[in-house]
Amino acid sequence: MLKISAAAGEIDLKYVDKSEFCAWCEPSYSYYLRGKQKCLEQSQCWGRRLSIISFLQPLISFVYGLVIGGISRKYYIQIMEQEADEAEKFGCMRVIVQDNAPIHRCKEVQQLWSKWEDMGLYIFFLPKYCSEMNPIELEWQRLKKDELASKTFEDEFNKCLCCH
Repeated sequence: MLKISAAAGEIDLKYVDKSEFCAWCEPSYSYYLRGKQKCLEQSQCWGRRLSIISFLQPLISFVYGLVIGGISRKYYIQIMEQEADEAEKFGCMRVIVQDNAPIHRCKEVQQLWSKWEDMGLYIFFLPKYCSEMNPIELEWQRLKKDELASKTFEDEFNKCLCCH
């Protein structure tokens, strides 16, 4: 029903998800001569994990932000506040579809739900263990293997690199 309402222009429908990984591409596979050993060089400093949070509005936009380290509650609330502000500014009903990650249901976030609804932002939770229902999942592999593979992230600070 949400997809139908979005197609009819009745609501703005967005999906949100986050993912984490080490900023190292996986080893490539290739042939070596018998008796030769394959050697993979690694840096002495592996760095922290890279977290990605993204919003997908099907057929319209896919926006993601990269954060070295983890996505904090504060950061999640900040971006959801921006979504609520946009919904209020444009006078449209915006529905955000997301999974049941603890950050999405923490007390600080729950206390903001009614405020966000008053601004026109509504949260829809997917059933537990049904991440395949979020179309962002299809973007993760492409993003990690094609766009972010072989990139180095030397900045160890919690710096956000926003990409479109």
